[in-house]
Formats: sequence, structure tokens, C-alpha cells
Amino acid sequence: MGDTRALAGGLLELTRPGNAVAAGALTFIGAFVGGGLQPIPVTLAVAATVFAVAAGNAANDYFDRDIDRVNRPDRPIPSGRVTPRTAATFAGVLFLGAVVAAATLPMLALAIAVVNLLALLAYTELFKGLPGVGNAVVAYLTGSTFLFGAAAVGALGPDVWVLFGLAAVATFARELVKDVEDVAGDREEGLRTLPIVAGERATLTLAVAVMVIGAAASAFPYARGTFGVAYLALVVPADAVMVGATAWGFRDPGTAQRWLKRGTFLAATAFVVGRLAVAG
Repeated sequence: MGDTRALAGGLLELTRPGNAVAAGALTFIGAFVGGGLQPIPVTLAVAATVFAVAAGNAANDYFDRDIDRVNRPDRPIPSGRVTPRTAATFAGVLFLGAVVAAATLPMLALAIAVVNLLALLAYTELFKGLPGVGNAVVAYLTGSTFLFGAAAVGALGPDVWVLFGLAAVATFARELVKDVEDVAGDREEGLRTLPIVAGERATLTLAVAVMVIGAAASAFPYARGTFGVAYLALVVPADAVMVGATAWGFRDPGTAQRWLKRGTFLAATAFVVGRLAVAG
């Protein structure tokens, strides 16, 4: 009984359920900001996103099991709660769930889903160890949840693209900060992440620069008159949190990561409020 419970808990931990559910919420927000909430397509899109992110997280733990023995020995595989073979099988089942959920969505949404699933599968083996490339892939995948939600309801407008860009930039910055935090384990594994190749200070400087550019771009929906003051009142603090958190990476990368994630959700909330204000 105890072993079964430990296995179940380990499998759930592999999915990083908080991240998977959060990604599903971003898909929902993408559909809402696009202005086209339709219950069945939105539900299927959210389910596909949750399954795909959970599968990608489980697959990532499978491929990263040697690195995690150094960086995160308490993770399910290095701690012995889940065997590598079980983790790989579990990831495959979750990927199948994502495919089934996305199969009846519009062609554009299906195309985004296929690209994302392939990127998730290829990420650890092909992209993660390439300086900056793995970070860019993760950034795209996070931002694309908004595109996927909007495409699922046929409402992929310019404001959704801005939201995609802001989320992608914030995620790119957060991934660079995370690489700085993980330098020891990544170097032991022989990975060539950006802080290992270019140095930690140069990597963090790049993270701050791209975050400043993303924050500036967030003014676009207000400038074009799509969203009003309500949007601006939330997106400006969100931008301040994200830029400030990225800069804090020079002192404490772990704390900076957490605040960058919070800033991203605050920015997403700004888009929701902006849409609500227009609808009202």
C-alpha cells in the first residue's frame, strides 16, 4: 500500500501539476482574450494543454534523471519512487491523451498542437544543451498556449499575439535565470547552456534586456486603442514585477524565477481585465 501511494505521488509530481494546470489556464485566457469563448473547443484545448505539459514534464524528468541526481535528488526518479521505464510509459500515455483531446479542433489549433508536441519531445535531447536555443523553445511553448486557446475558437487576433510575445519573453528571461541557478549540475552533465558558455553576468544582462523590450511592447494594445486604462493599470505593475525580478537574478536566481512567473500571470490578468472592460 505504501509503495503504491509513493508511486502515485511520484507520478503526480512528475507532471508538475501546478505548471500543467497553469498552462491550461493560459490556454483559456488565450481563447477569452481573442473574444471567442466556446465551451466544447475551449474545454478540449485546455485538456490537451494540461495533458501535453504534464507529458512534457514527465519526459523531461526521464531524460534529466542523471542531472537531477546532482541538482534535484528529491525528484521522483533519482529518489527511487518512480523507475525510468515507468516514467517514460507514463509520459507516453499523457501524450496520447493530448493528441485525443486536440484531434477535433480547428486545423490551425491542431497544427500548433502538433508542433508543440514535437518540440516537447525533442526539447531535452536536441535543444536543451544548446546555448539559448533550449530557452527559446521553452519560451515559445509557454507563449503558444495563448495562441492555441485562441486558435481553438478561431479568434487569433493581434492582441493575442502581443500576449504570446510578452509571455514568451518573460519565460525566456526566466529560463536564463534558471540556467544560472543550475550551472553546477549542467556543467557536470556536460551541457553547454548560455551561462556556461558566455558567463553568468552576460546571461543575466541579456535576460534583463529582452524583458525590458517585452515590457515596452505590452503597451501596444493600449496604444492601438483595443484596451483602455483598466488594462494599463494592471500591465504596468506586471511589467515592473517582471523587469525587477529579472534584475534580481543577479542576487538570487531562485527568488527571481518565482517572481517572474507571478509577473507573467499578472500580465495575463491585465489582458483578461482589458477584454472584460471592452465587453462591458
